[in-house]
Amino acid sequence: QVQLVESGGGLVQVGGSLRLSCAASGSILSINTMGWYRQAPGKQRELVATITRGGSTNYADSVKGRFTISRDNGKNMVSLQMNSLKPVDTAVYYCSAEITSRALYGTAKSDYWGRGTQVTVSS
Repeated sequence: QVQLVESGGGLVQVGGSLRLSCAASGSILSINTMGWYRQAPGKQRELVATITRGGSTNYADSVKGRFTISRDNGKNMVSLQMNSLKPVDTAVYYCSAEITSRALYGTAKSDYWGRGTQVTVSS
C-alpha cells in the first residue's frame, strides 16, 4: 500500500520558520502533482501550494513570498519551507499526491493524503 507521511510540524514563534516534509512510500511507479493543504479548526481545508513533476508551482496568495514548495522525485518527497510565519498560518498541514502504483493486475492511479502535521504559530 502507498502512504504519505508528513513531518516537521511543531510550535514556532511569530516570524519563525519551519520546514515540512512529506515522504511517499510503497509500490510507487510514479508521482504526478504533489501539494500541501492546511485546515484550521472551524475552517475549510485550503490549498497552500502545489508542484508538478516538472517543477511548476502554484501558491495561495496568502503564502506567496513566504513559503516555498519543492520536491525530490528520486526520493518521492515534497517539502514546504515556511518562513516569516504568522498566527494565521496555524493549522494542520496535509500532504497530497497523485500516485501511480503497482496493483495486482497492473497499475492504479489514485490521490493520496497524509495524516497531517500540526503547525502552531504563537502570537
